[in-house]
Amino acid sequence: MDLAYIPSPSTGVIHLGPIPLRGYAFCIILGVFVAVWLGNKRWIARGGTAGTVADIAVWAVPFGLVGGRLYHVITDYQLYFSEGEDWVDAFKIWEGGLGIWGAIAFGAVGAWIGCRRRGIPLPAYADAIAPGIALAQAIGRWGNWFNQELYGKPTDLPWALKITESANREAGLYHPTFLYESLWCVGVALLVIWADRRFKLGHGRAFALYVAAYCAGRVWTEYLRVDEAHHILGLRLNVWTAIVVFLLAVVYLVVSARVRPGREETVEPRSRKAVDTAGETDDSEDAAKTEDTAKTGADEDAGTDAEDADPAGTDSGNAGTEAENAGSGNGAGSAAKG
Repeated sequence: MDLAYIPSPSTGVIHLGPIPLRGYAFCIILGVFVAVWLGNKRWIARGGTAGTVADIAVWAVPFGLVGGRLYHVITDYQLYFSEGEDWVDAFKIWEGGLGIWGAIAFGAVGAWIGCRRRGIPLPAYADAIAPGIALAQAIGRWGNWFNQELYGKPTDLPWALKITESANREAGLYHPTFLYESLWCVGVALLVIWADRRFKLGHGRAFALYVAAYCAGRVWTEYLRVDEAHHILGLRLNVWTAIVVFLLAVVYLVVSARVRPGREETVEPRSRKAVDTAGETDDSEDAAKTEDTAKTGADEDAGTDAEDADPAGTDSGNAGTEAENAGSGNGAGSAAKG
């Protein structure tokens, strides 16, 4: 008798009246919101403006969804294009099936388009959004729990995942690889945040650290999975993908640190322009105040000079008065003589 295990939901859909709310889609949407929220906070802390991350996400998210679905359909084409399968199911994204490799690759293309439209360097944007992407993956993995998919090998551990029987799966207790990867992604997000604060990562190195750390965890969670997959030299395709991407991320970290050390001083020209404009306005106001002060001082000086000139006029008036008095005196003397 199994005393402890993680139960699976009886259904992946919750009906809110006539509206079906699918657990997989809800987890994906919630993950996107968390990624944008955290990315926005980090972008503002780097000197960017609020709302920029969301504006670029309008491009990145749709591209990422398309890329993730394409990668899944291409690498698991037998699920949709084999005999007896319905190719229309390839478009039913709500039933699960998003490859993170395609999502990141195509999402980067969308982000590049959005960054070019805003005049923003893509590496700086990637650094800001990296921990949020890891948290989005952590949340999105719970969508696999709703769909009872991507579980691992059979186990009798207390945290085993109970899977119910269906046409495509056998009932039993299995490794909850969705939970393992979810917890790993939370750790990756915390690692990137810590390293970014400690070492001031820039020029895409925070994003590269996220990629390398995620790939390291993906190798062992992928090894535990028992769902159908293509194998190359005895290893699952996603294991090889994780190894290759991990090596590329490490190489980028090393080369980038040597070629472009430090961190970008300005991540968004618009925010710098706003600061410069504000500074010019302050300078203009200061200049106007200085001009007014100088003008007032000149007027006061002119008034003082005029006051200083008045005593001279007073002396002239006194001199004229004395002359008049002298003239009167002479006239009186002449009259006396005659």
